[in-house]
Amino acid sequence: MDILTWAALSVDEQKAALQRSPLIGDSGLEQSVRAIVDAVASRGDAALKEFNQKFDGFNSANIDSLRLSESEISAASARVSTELKAAIAQAMANIDVFHSAQQFRPIDIETQAEVRCELRSEPIEKVGLYIPGGSAPLISTVLMLALPAKIAGCEKRVLVSPPPINDAIVYAANACGITEIYQVGGAQAIAALAFGTETIPSVDKIFGPGNRYVTEAKRLVSQDSRCTVSIDMPAGPSEVLVIADSDANAQFIAADLLSQAEHGPDSQVILVTDSEPLAQAVNQALESQLAALPRQEIAATSLNSSRTILVKDMLEAAQVSNRYGPEHLIIQTRFPRDVLKHIRAAGSVFLGAYTPESVGDYASGTNHVLPTYGYSRAVSSLSLADFSRRFTVQELSAKGLLGLGQAVMTLASNELLDAHKNAIAIRLASLKD
Repeated sequence: MDILTWAALSVDEQKAALQRSPLIGDSGLEQSVRAIVDAVASRGDAALKEFNQKFDGFNSANIDSLRLSESEISAASARVSTELKAAIAQAMANIDVFHSAQQFRPIDIETQAEVRCELRSEPIEKVGLYIPGGSAPLISTVLMLALPAKIAGCEKRVLVSPPPINDAIVYAANACGITEIYQVGGAQAIAALAFGTETIPSVDKIFGPGNRYVTEAKRLVSQDSRCTVSIDMPAGPSEVLVIADSDANAQFIAADLLSQAEHGPDSQVILVTDSEPLAQAVNQALESQLAALPRQEIAATSLNSSRTILVKDMLEAAQVSNRYGPEHLIIQTRFPRDVLKHIRAAGSVFLGAYTPESVGDYASGTNHVLPTYGYSRAVSSLSLADFSRRFTVQELSAKGLLGLGQAVMTLASNELLDAHKNAIAIRLASLKD
């Protein structure tokens, strides 16, 4: 990777050094995705079957339904190895523990005498879970989405994934209590969840990461007046930033960088360090490790849009990281928690030499659905709260309204909203009768 000295860069060069992959900014992306969304909105299942053939080489005309049957789910589950089932079980247990601990605690207080205010939470009724497939079927994403949805109590949980769906994805979904599984992926799957088709039901909220086409489709449907659907977050091509000092292990760092670079050609990895010898050692390790990877072509393309940034110290490293706002942040330094004190923007943070990003991707218990593109400066990682909606309740007695009414009328009057004022005044007058 190119090595850049942060202090030697101009303001514009620093900004350019933190730009994402140019593949993400494809000017024709919106137009292409909009055409897919419109086709699904107007033609339903027929469009989905055509796109299955066009994009995934899957002939849906030869199947009875886009939805997997119970027998197909059972057959797929039976083909999954005992070893993989055990790994899924261990990951499920940790994810369950961490997300169950996030259960909502209601608030019920009096803000003043006999003015009662509450904060309540209810699960989102219908959720759609998008699971990337293709060359890298993300079994772990099933667990990251399906378990929180189940714990939150979402009544209808619909899963979509590109065909043919990997057996382990089917098994993991079934293990998490999902039986409504549909063979469709990409932007067309997002459109189906948003608008509904003859087969696939529309949902209230769509969850899940994906490539830039999936991410763009999520953005488009969330702003489309023809449907009412929300999305979890902008979760697109994967990225990692590693902060390392001279004590860091170059082989470990190279392995962490490549673990994200292999996700896709539009993924991006960044190393920020105060040690030029370490930067050079990491580049050498990248070269040797890359040669042994089955997905080396994908990772190599990703590395073309990646770089190393040399900083003066770990405080500046944290400042650079905060400007970038990485999806994943690895801090491999002598005292990682000292650096953590200065971190303000990251989807998920991994501390120390023995906490590779891979553990969070699979089985530590935290969620791996995270904001990308720098959105971690304002958007949080996926949690149990995302599968519910919160609402407030207020209740006043006559005494409570007497104590609060005059303040409300004064505020309403100054906002020139007389009907608001009158809603109070008419009640106060009735109390004098």
